[in-house]
Amino acid sequence: MKTKKVTIHTLDSMKKRGEKITMLTAYDATFAQLLDESQIDLLLVGDSLGMVVQGHETTLPVTLEDIIYHCRAVARGTQRAHIVGDMPFMSYQSSIQEAMANAGRLVKEGGAHSVKLEGGAQHADLVAQLVSAGIPVMGHIGLTPQSVHTMGGFKVQGRGDGEAEQLLQDALTLQEAGAYSLVLEGIPSVIAKTISETLDIPTIGIGAGPDCDGQVLVIYDLLGMNDSFKPRFVRRYEHLATRIRTAVDAYAADVKNGAFPSEQESFFMDKAQRPKSANASVSAIALAGGCGPGPLSEVSPEASPNVSEAPFSVESSMYSTVHKPKP
Repeated sequence: MKTKKVTIHTLDSMKKRGEKITMLTAYDATFAQLLDESQIDLLLVGDSLGMVVQGHETTLPVTLEDIIYHCRAVARGTQRAHIVGDMPFMSYQSSIQEAMANAGRLVKEGGAHSVKLEGGAQHADLVAQLVSAGIPVMGHIGLTPQSVHTMGGFKVQGRGDGEAEQLLQDALTLQEAGAYSLVLEGIPSVIAKTISETLDIPTIGIGAGPDCDGQVLVIYDLLGMNDSFKPRFVRRYEHLATRIRTAVDAYAADVKNGAFPSEQESFFMDKAQRPKSANASVSAIALAGGCGPGPLSEVSPEASPNVSEAPFSVESSMYSTVHKPKP
């Protein structure tokens, strides 16, 4: 199992030896930890969260504060993977000075290791200045979702006259400006193959065929969490939408018919502690500090034979989570 932190130099070495690079989106600490433990190389805190988390039709409403918030969460769940923070719409297009400040916030406040921005040669000067300031930059060309209105929708790019040549020129210009990697989205695979073979920096494809140096998917798409979203470029490795509904239906049924919680999922007091009247019950509960962790958490398994371990322990309490976030 790999334990060494992934850096931009790691990715460069992977391209040179022909090892494929894996990238997935992550928006919270729990998913970040799971993906990190699965040895995913890059975690993208993408503005796709606007669609899959916030419920918007496009990525355009996502703010810099949104990305910073989710970057912080992902950083707390990550030990090994390289974290890429997306530059949201209008966080870098107005001026180089504003873009520099916003990218700095993603790294300084959000904990991102690098930033990603959409667009080609028009952003070369910005890329160069960011890299000069110590902020690694991942480029993104082809289908750029922040330009959805300009493109007339989420459409495959590179099929028109001169578009393939322009994509290659954009890729070369961004590489020369100092970008360490490049996302190729929604372009014919033959163009992606040419770009990947021409560039020295690694390419990460999404809807760009098998010949890129790596691949990225939105984690919710990979897990099949939206039955109605079935783009050609997505392979579903699970069908969690169905499994989640099944689990929730079972939970709701158990609550309705009284099957949950059972004795095994309840807490008890020994006979000496049991109140003898209604007033005494109120006093006992008050002294116990209510229903949260407190004196009740000191009840031993021996005093409560149906409880396998002390209630509200770190690993098993209702207040614990799958991950153990960093301080």
